[in-house]
Amino acid sequence: MESDIGLVGLAVMGQNLVLNMSDQGYSVAVYNRSPKVTEEFLAGAAAGREIHGSGTLEGFIRLLARPRRIILLIKAGEPVDEMIGRLKGLLEPGDLIIDGGNSFYEDTSRRAKELADAGLLFIGSGISGGEEGARHGPSLMPGGDRGAWPLVREIFTSIAAKTASGESCCSWIGPEGSGHFVKMVHNGIEYGDMQIIAETYQLMRDAFGMDHAEMAAAFAEWNRGELESYLVEITARILAAKDADGFPLVERILDAAGQKGTGKWASEAALDAGVPLTLISEAVFARSLSALVEERLEASELLEGPSPGGAPAGTAAGGGAAAGTRKKAQAGELADLRDALLAAKIVSYAQGFSLMREVGTARDWDLDLGAIAQTWRGGCIIRSAFLDRIKAAFDAESDLPSLLIAPYFSELLARCQGGLRRIAAAAAGAGVPAPALYSALAYYDGYRSARLPANLIQAQRDFFGAHTYERVDAPRGKAFHTDWTGSGGKATSNPYNA
Repeated sequence: MESDIGLVGLAVMGQNLVLNMSDQGYSVAVYNRSPKVTEEFLAGAAAGREIHGSGTLEGFIRLLARPRRIILLIKAGEPVDEMIGRLKGLLEPGDLIIDGGNSFYEDTSRRAKELADAGLLFIGSGISGGEEGARHGPSLMPGGDRGAWPLVREIFTSIAAKTASGESCCSWIGPEGSGHFVKMVHNGIEYGDMQIIAETYQLMRDAFGMDHAEMAAAFAEWNRGELESYLVEITARILAAKDADGFPLVERILDAAGQKGTGKWASEAALDAGVPLTLISEAVFARSLSALVEERLEASELLEGPSPGGAPAGTAAGGGAAAGTRKKAQAGELADLRDALLAAKIVSYAQGFSLMREVGTARDWDLDLGAIAQTWRGGCIIRSAFLDRIKAAFDAESDLPSLLIAPYFSELLARCQGGLRRIAAAAAGAGVPAPALYSALAYYDGYRSARLPANLIQAQRDFFGAHTYERVDAPRGKAFHTDWTGSGGKATSNPYNA
């Protein structure tokens, strides 16, 4: 019997996705570069199922029904190009390759064109949800050759996560590398979300004197309201976890965050598009700063700052008062923390959706931002209750310039911005770094400002480089120049924006 679909790459995500497809009634062929991994999987978790494997790529291809459908879940970059190169010589026109890894979207666009020239179909699909999502229902973001979508639509929508009302968390994103682009933005929002949660935790610990049971209880309570989300949920569980000796496990984890590049790609894409992805970029830089462990430890002994109230006894945080002298958080401070986190979370999502809107328009991808919000409603890492509200906002106004001005979110921000201001001030006063929370407030204030100080910047640029400026009392696009020194003359630089 020929298999409905094949998968290359039997690491944890690959194995769980195969089992998910099997649960939905599909027969699956598998291949891994290490035949031993294939053998162990077939003899273990896949035993008794319609899952078949081969130790060679040629044998794997023979297991597949035509047109062949193959998912790659392997390391992004050169390994994907190498595998595609091997498959091209074994496949026939009309066969389909699906890259389900975290590939850079420009690479996906290139591969789509190259495979189209060879008569093969190609999809680059973002997959979010980790191993649990892969096993029980991920969020899927496919894009590429539209003619390929009918070949996998039924499979993808059946294995994807479902919302509470039963909708599949999978929809066709658009052409070229749009699927991987949307997954990249998802990961950028994920960076921002994780950073503002981490800053909230540090404020709880170092500024407001909360113990881990209190912190866990606060996050658990918040998860029952407007902040309901996967990341808030697991934060409560993490903060409640104990090491073997009963000490809070989170405090035994080295404070150096890793990253695999998708957050950086999102920031680079935003710089190219001229979109202020400030909070997400601060989150990327915060991970880079965290990696400077040895430098920070040395600097903590040399650089002065206000006492943050002390880290929990037994940690390596240093630089604070003894645990017994820390003041306890008051109800108003907890309410402010909640509001600050919620406001910053809105800003993080708003920036991500603005990036998708700008790049999607520039590339003529026709991205359905409401459908993307629906796709993220279940299965993915950034799933949260207010994604329904985001979908509703874009369904009501498809060309909405920013989530910040959608009625639901503008009203929520009006309610929460006071808490964000007080928490930003408290963080600065306590010497607790909160770059993403600060950035959220600065972005909100900048976006709502009818007039920013960029007029002075334009005057400076014209003064030293004759770059010209526009005037408030003249039509947009008309350039002016002032001979500021009296000796510069009328010659100007060619005005342009990079």
